[in-house]
This record gives sequence, structure tokens and C-alpha cells, in this order.
Amino acid sequence: MRYAIMRAFADLLDNLIYTRSRNAKLRLIGDYLRATPDPDRGWAMAALTGTLDLPAVKPALLRAMIEARVDPVLYAMSRDFVGDSAETIALLWPEPLVPPRETAPLTVSEVVATLGSISKSDAQAALAAMLDRLEADERYALLKLATGALRVGISARLAKTALAQAFGLDVDAVEEVWHGLVPPYAPLFDWAEGRGEQPTARNVPVFRPFMLAHPLEAESVDLADYAAEWKWDGIRVQLVHVAGETRLYSRAGDDITHSFPEVAAAFRTPGVLDGELLVKGEFQGGEAASFNALQQRLGRKVVSAKTLAEYPAFVRLYDILFDGEEDLRALPWSERRARLEAFAPQLDANHFDVSAVIGAADFAALEEIRAGARDASIEGVMLKRRDSPYVAGRRAGLWYKWKRDPLNADCVLMYAQRGSGKRSSFYSDYTFGAWTPEGELLPVGKAYFGFTDEELKWLDRYVRNHTVNRFGPVRETDKTLVLEVAFDSIHLSKRHKSGLAMRFPRISRIRSDKPASEADTIESLRKLAT
Repeated sequence: MRYAIMRAFADLLDNLIYTRSRNAKLRLIGDYLRATPDPDRGWAMAALTGTLDLPAVKPALLRAMIEARVDPVLYAMSRDFVGDSAETIALLWPEPLVPPRETAPLTVSEVVATLGSISKSDAQAALAAMLDRLEADERYALLKLATGALRVGISARLAKTALAQAFGLDVDAVEEVWHGLVPPYAPLFDWAEGRGEQPTARNVPVFRPFMLAHPLEAESVDLADYAAEWKWDGIRVQLVHVAGETRLYSRAGDDITHSFPEVAAAFRTPGVLDGELLVKGEFQGGEAASFNALQQRLGRKVVSAKTLAEYPAFVRLYDILFDGEEDLRALPWSERRARLEAFAPQLDANHFDVSAVIGAADFAALEEIRAGARDASIEGVMLKRRDSPYVAGRRAGLWYKWKRDPLNADCVLMYAQRGSGKRSSFYSDYTFGAWTPEGELLPVGKAYFGFTDEELKWLDRYVRNHTVNRFGPVRETDKTLVLEVAFDSIHLSKRHKSGLAMRFPRISRIRSDKPASEADTIESLRKLAT
């Protein structure tokens, strides 16, 4: 009995962490879902897909719990070394007087029911009582479940694929109804095991999975077969209006309606649209501003009137999935495009427009147009096969994304911080800067990818051997190493001391051959700002 409850979930997480094969991960999740009873498996799916929310458990609460039981200095040093709070607490937690094997088994459902119904003031005692009933690896699983940060290399799509394969379902059919259901997904498992009909999304503003693109690797494509559009640098959104209700979904399927109420309020025509959420730029004559401007709106639960006025949002439309109740996804792109252009005039022009198709005689002409695109809100070019249906996920040969070439700058390493998880033993997060006219280095970005495993080891040794100061987990270096940094764009920013913010910075090369004095200046980077 015990194996089918918290022990099973702990073993699942443990196996997923140490499994790299995608197919092996699918089998692990599928085996768990078939062997585990309701509602435990439903809550586990909610955790794996990021839809489980237990607001009573916050990092500060966990820290207070462990520091009340072990030396705070020991915990801080251990957390710094391990790189993961849940793992550190699970290992340091004092062994209970009554061995866990002699206590009543704890289920995933019991954890969720307890933590989901108590106040923040009671959460510490309740969580501590449950930790006392578990062994170390089960404590780790409980803490991961409670915080919602599994970090076991599983995407929501992969978890849904595992469920579909385990019960012989079509993953797109699962995706189609997923957002119309709530954990622990009893109707979904009833359908999966033949005890009920497929759940329906009719008359409910649910999310449909986006069609995605592969990076363009071919040297060219025939524009007779492919249409070209700009790839705008905002966030992909889906607008759904059904039965008098509007929802705005992000690419991950998160409901972001509350963050952009003016856009939702303006979409009152029945249908489902795909587009890019952008902010109008004050200095672009109403055109789209940089992603940096959009960031002022992201994640806000309540949007003030001032924010609405300073950062007005709109959607640049790409595609139409439903026109009223008519499902258009099986139509070729060319027909859907015509339907979108016919649909768009019904919408408020202050909040919606249609992304233009790029007119180019051939691929060489398109390449020249793309090379000259340095608009703040353009990320590259999309190539869409004219006869492509709208299908979930990435399908070979249908859509391609052709990002503009990155910009590069030589910057000086200033600070380094240890990573998390597998990188917890390495200084892998690097802050770098550029020179002011007065000879001062100011931070212009932070990156934690772009380098190989061997380069990571080299950089880690460099940081340890060239540390001049420490600030908790952060080390300040002697500011002599130059890093070549690639980034998609750079924008003016009032939030940063340098006045600049890089978009998607990554380390492209270690320039140990170049003196720090020859690194780029703030002024040279400012000239690249859009």
C-alpha cells in the first residue's frame, strides 16, 4: 500500500532527475499514472504540468522551519553547496522520534488537501508534521510538490504526452480539453480508462495548443510555397471569446487576462485568434515598442490606470483558429489568412491589427530585407507553408523561424554566482559590464548559457582563482576577463544603472586573449540600442 502513495511519487521524481532519455521519461510517467489510484495521480499530473498552486508555502516559510531546527549558518552553507532548498532541507531535517515506517502512510492527496486549505500562519506546523512522517527522499518530493518547483526536466507537454501514450489517447485531443478541466482531472482519467466520454470544451473559453516553428536550417526556401511574415518580439498569445466570455492565454497556456484587461475587453467577437502581444511605443508613433516596454506589464495581477496609460497593449494578429464556432484549423494557411483579414475589420483598431506579409520577389530579396531589420520589436522572420493546416506543436516542413543575426559585444566579467540543480557546484551565472567614459565598469547584462561543459569548468576555476570580494553566494572578480557576449537586441532602460538592458544575452566566446581595457563601452552599446 505504501508504495502506491507518497513513496511512489518520490521514486518518480528521483528517477526522472537521473533519466536523460525522453522515451524513458515518458515510460516512467506512464507507469506511474497507470499504477497510481485517483486522485493521487491527478495531483501528480498537476504538479508535473505546473498547474498545482499551494499559496501557503513560500521560500521564507521553509527557511524559517529549518532554521528553527538546525544552525542557520549550517543551513546557509549547506544550501549554498547543494544549490537547492528542498534537497537541503530534506537532508538536514532531524529524524523524527517515531520512524516514518511506523507512522500512517501519507498520500499526495492528503498533502494537497492539507496545504491547500490552511492559512499561512498554520502552514509551518502542518508541513513540519508531514515531514516528520517521511524519509529523506519523500521529504524532498513533498517540498517540491508544496513549492511547485519540481525542476525534473519535464515540460507540461511531455507530461501530457506520457498520459496520452499510457492510455492510448491522442495527445492533441488531451491538449484540446486540458484547460477546461481542473485538478485532479477525474473526467480525464475516466475517459482514459474507458469509464466516461471525452470531456468537451464546447461553450468554454479554453486554450488550444499553439502551432510552433522549427529554426530554419536550409539555405533557402521557395517563396512560391512559403509566405514570409515578421517575427515580432513580444509574447505569443491566444484570444478566445466563447459564450460572452473572453480569455487571453500565453504560449504556456497560462491565463493572463487579468494582466491585460483592456485587450480582453476589446475582443468581443466569437472566435479564437493567434497573435503577438505588444506595447505601443511612445516614440514609435503608436507602433510596437521593445520587449523591455512589454515587461512593465507582464506578471501584474492588478494593473493601475497609470500603467495602462504608459504601456498600452495591443495584439498583432497572425492566425485564426475559430471563426465563431467554425473550426478553421484544418484549412491551409492561405485560406486562414484570407479569413483572418475578413475577420479583423470587426475588431477595435486601437487594440488589434494584422501582421503584414513581407513582399519579396525571391529568397535572396527576403534575406536582404531581413538583414536590414533592426526595429526594436522585430525578432526575425517567419516562413509559413501556404498549404499548412494549423496543428499543435512543431511539425517538420510547415513553419520555420528565421531569427535575425545576433549582435555581439566584448564585455568584462564582474560577478559570478553559483547555479542551481546540476550546476550548484559551479559558478555558472555571470554578470558582465562595459566601460563608462570615466573608466568605470557598469553591468549591462547577465548570462548563464552559451558555453560548453568544458568552458563552464574553466570559467568556474577562473572565478575561484580571481575572486576579490564576496557578497553571500556572489563572488566579485578582478575584472580582467573579457567575454564575447551575443544578444538579440539591446534597449534603453531606466531600471538599470548603465541605462541599458540586453535581450537574450549568452556567452559566445571566452576572450582570454583580449585586455579588459579593450572591451566595449557603454556609449558603443548605446548606439546599438533600439
